[in-house]
Amino acid sequence: MLTLLHTSPLHIPVFEALRQEHHPDLELRHFVDEELLARARREGPEAVADDVREELHRAVAEGARAVLCTCSTIGGVAEAAAAEAGVPVLRVDRPMAAAAVAEGERVVVLTTVESTLVPTASLIEDEAQRTGRPVEVRARLVEGAWERFDAGDVDGCARLVAAAADEVTDADAIVLAQVSIAPAQQLVTTRVPVLSSPRPGLAAGAQVAHLR
Repeated sequence: MLTLLHTSPLHIPVFEALRQEHHPDLELRHFVDEELLARARREGPEAVADDVREELHRAVAEGARAVLCTCSTIGGVAEAAAAEAGVPVLRVDRPMAAAAVAEGERVVVLTTVESTLVPTASLIEDEAQRTGRPVEVRARLVEGAWERFDAGDVDGCARLVAAAADEVTDADAIVLAQVSIAPAQQLVTTRVPVLSSPRPGLAAGAQVAHLR
């Protein structure tokens, strides 16, 4: 069983649809704690480290073979707690970051909350260092998009993010930093590769869960 740690209930149908389409034999369990993101945005990701560890221990106690954190803001905190959790803990955006580095050294990160900017940029730089590739990361906050998503207007959020992506011309890859803005990938017209995290992230989680 793969347990997914979310900070929004709106992510559940996204991953259930991907499971049904690509991993029909994978058992998923969803944990949702919106307060984790709210606190991390106010106080920084490390402020919720203890709470994340508690969620991981609960997931393991309930049978998780692996845990996939779908929140980019706290993904690094979750990943760092893997040894203590006793099962693999993956961050959903790492496969996306690896793909971005493979595309070229100019990577633009789009996000809707400031708390995701540093963790995502650091992740991409970490993947570049791991593979020995050069990388230049530029980040842009898409104003007003989070407010749309938070109000339940997922389509409106996606349109704003897609418009921002279409303005990018001098990049080798565009990274959609959060699961919440992945739908924008289907709306863009830019020729620059636009990458999102849900599909490759779930694939990585499924692979690890099946191996255990």
